[in-house]
Amino acid sequence: QVQLVESGGGLVQPGGSLRLSCAASGLLFSIYRMGWYRQAPGKQRELVATITTGRNPNYADSVKGRFTISRDNAKNSVYLQMNSLKPEDTAVYYCYADRVGVFGSYWGQGTQVTISS
Repeated sequence: QVQLVESGGGLVQPGGSLRLSCAASGLLFSIYRMGWYRQAPGKQRELVATITTGRNPNYADSVKGRFTISRDNAKNSVYLQMNSLKPEDTAVYYCYADRVGVFGSYWGQGTQVTISS
């Protein structure tokens, strides 16, 4: 059974940093594209960042230059380093896994990130 378990969320002041982690199990991690999505209250879920099996990152315009996605295939984990956080980054952040050209995807349960003074 595939599981994606996020951690690292919390309450941070504007301008602060957080590092989210996602530990995957039950899948051959190295062949999956991994990503982070987020959903703020009253809004649709949106892409934050993805990283391919070749470690090529892709970012939403709203987080470029502030967030960095990375993966460690040896640890079956993907990370999201978030710097210069803004109140509008407040959302539940979800870990995501899929394979390009293959139907189906996996989601974690989400971790809350709140940016507030």
